[in-house]
Amino acid sequence: MHVDSYSRTIAWLKVALPLMALALLSTLFLLSRAIDPTASIPFADPEVRDRLANQQLSGPYFSGTTANGDQISLIAETVTSPQDVVGETRALDVFVRMELASGTGVIVKSDNASVDLQRDRSALAGNVVLTTTQGWQVRSQLLNARLTSLELISPGTVFALTPGGELTAGKMRMYSPGAGEAAQMVFTNGVKLVYQPKQVEE
Repeated sequence: MHVDSYSRTIAWLKVALPLMALALLSTLFLLSRAIDPTASIPFADPEVRDRLANQQLSGPYFSGTTANGDQISLIAETVTSPQDVVGETRALDVFVRMELASGTGVIVKSDNASVDLQRDRSALAGNVVLTTTQGWQVRSQLLNARLTSLELISPGTVFALTPGGELTAGKMRMYSPGAGEAAQMVFTNGVKLVYQPKQVEE
């Protein structure tokens, strides 16, 4: 009688234990799917969570040369590649230096920028300031640029300080006609120039 009871207990455990183990494993899988890895990290600093949620690089420096020989370098405070945006990189506190093949130097500063290498385009936005070694300074809120050649387009209102005076326009385009040729800056859409002749010292 005791042997039969022992045998029945062993038979029951052979069935019950595997079922309990399967139930535990199922619970673990359900918990792992329900947990958000970024939300469960015990950091109070939102900057740390943002770095984990996005691929972020601090203090990056990039440089390259266009097909016409223009050298372009970019420095930013941070560069981020958001997980939900394919092929696009975003930068904050941007500084761009261009040494054109013609000898002209150009510096562009902006609050932020987005760069899409696949589409050969970038957009600098927020307090954009473009300065050239020829004495031009152009301000706008948006500047679109190509990456493989010199072409900068401001589709909105621009304010410029030139060697001849102050200028406002609805659109500006700066481009290089060809390799080694001087870059041209063209203003269109309601151009207004307040001429300020230089004072000649006696």
